[in-house]
Amino acid sequence: MIDVNLPQLVVLAAMPNEMSIETNLKQFLLVLSISLSVATLPRVFSWFRQIPYTLMLVIVGLGLAFIDVRLVNLSPELILSIFLPPLLFEAAWNLRWSELKQELVPVCLFAVLGVVISVGVVALGLNQITGLSLTTALLIGASLSATDPVSVIALFRELGVGSRLSTIMEGESLFNDGMAVVAFGFLVALPLGNADPTLQSLLLELVRVVGLGVAIGGIIGFGISYLTQRFDLPLVEQSLTLVSAYGTYILTEDLGGSGVIGVVTTGMILGNFGSRIGMNPRTRIIVTEFWEFLAFFVNSIVFLLIGDQVRYTVLADNLEIILVTIGAMVLARAVGIYGLGRLSNAITPSDLPLADQTVIWWGGLRGSVAIALALSVPAELVERQAIIATVFGVVLFTLLVQGLTIKPLLKRLNLLGDQPLRQQYAESVARLAALQRVLEYLDQVENRPGIEPEFYRYQTSLLKGEIKRLEEEIDQLQDEYPNLRDFITEQLREELLTVEANTYAELVQTGRLNRELSPFLQSEADAAATQ
Repeated sequence: MIDVNLPQLVVLAAMPNEMSIETNLKQFLLVLSISLSVATLPRVFSWFRQIPYTLMLVIVGLGLAFIDVRLVNLSPELILSIFLPPLLFEAAWNLRWSELKQELVPVCLFAVLGVVISVGVVALGLNQITGLSLTTALLIGASLSATDPVSVIALFRELGVGSRLSTIMEGESLFNDGMAVVAFGFLVALPLGNADPTLQSLLLELVRVVGLGVAIGGIIGFGISYLTQRFDLPLVEQSLTLVSAYGTYILTEDLGGSGVIGVVTTGMILGNFGSRIGMNPRTRIIVTEFWEFLAFFVNSIVFLLIGDQVRYTVLADNLEIILVTIGAMVLARAVGIYGLGRLSNAITPSDLPLADQTVIWWGGLRGSVAIALALSVPAELVERQAIIATVFGVVLFTLLVQGLTIKPLLKRLNLLGDQPLRQQYAESVARLAALQRVLEYLDQVENRPGIEPEFYRYQTSLLKGEIKRLEEEIDQLQDEYPNLRDFITEQLREELLTVEANTYAELVQTGRLNRELSPFLQSEADAAATQ
């Protein structure tokens, strides 16, 4: 009879899992430590400020790959299930519907027809020039049709580029990610015999997948919006947004819809509607800062791992295919943006200038979604390694070549304008308002027991001196740059709109209104603009 010690068996069975958890934790901490070290480089060495943070991470990852240091295995499940939902949600949360609806026509054209053009041109070029099978060429085209302009948008914010470009590029990226995933899933199913290769079936599948994403995302988004009206608990509301991002993605994918579209829908509803009717201003700030941190955190890991996963020998073996793909992709992007941009200008009252179209064309970088799609190609497809190598090579080109040249392009096209000056003015006005409020508070507590009068006099003198300096700086800026007056008027108008919208939200929250009213000032401004 064998003597079985049950507690010993439990311990032995648990050891591999515990060792695996410890190993994964060590890898995670190593990746995070390297990412945060890269984040500090611009503060230590000023030259690194010329390079966007995400691109520096890719370069460091390439360096690690060159000396064959592999931090972690980058799988499609890791990107699509863990990294993608928070990145999509954060972008959708911050995308203002009032701005997006003005650019909805070009965004939809670029995100829908642009994907079709990209897949078609890339596939045709690869099939005709390199002799790749049409199936493989289509899969490469579908993988690379998803744009990921994270570093470009970050650069726009740093340089103060106009919000219209950011809105179009973010909106296009959010929507065409969903389109690319749908197209890729259909094309993967074709060679495996799991899809009907007809246009009608493709359209029906598209409607079904996108429709499910919008429906589930809408239900969750509006449901949480109304739920948060019932209480004021910032940490709970923050946690609900996190659960909604991952929950929407997983539920939509399980039901056969597009998780990407679902998360985008939920994020936009909560960011534009739920945060207004269900969250007070303090909670909105807390939630926004939480998602900014999470997006920074995830991007830090993803872009470092993109560079770290590169296999230089594999890239060299597929160099011809990579170069042809780059040429076809750049050409397809040009055809899509300039052609559809012209169509958009013809059917909308607001023209998209040629300079803006050029930035959108060259700023259409590829990133994590493209790599995740390539890695998810089934192993039974014989040209899987060629697909992965090609997508990696093209992604690196867009990040390192296009990403590093977007700033000179903006300067060449004179798109920076007076945005840095506006930023300087806005910061001076904000500091002036804050210090004036501090001075008012100091006057109220001047007679507080236990505080020396000399301390009050010193602080008052210090504040008045800085306030005077700021007032002189603001007056000088207004005198030297008369165009700032238009900016001042626009800024005040936005403040008035915010006050009006917040008032409606508070009235809905307290039950004095059944629904949030559309801003009167916005409708008046739109009417004046059309006259």
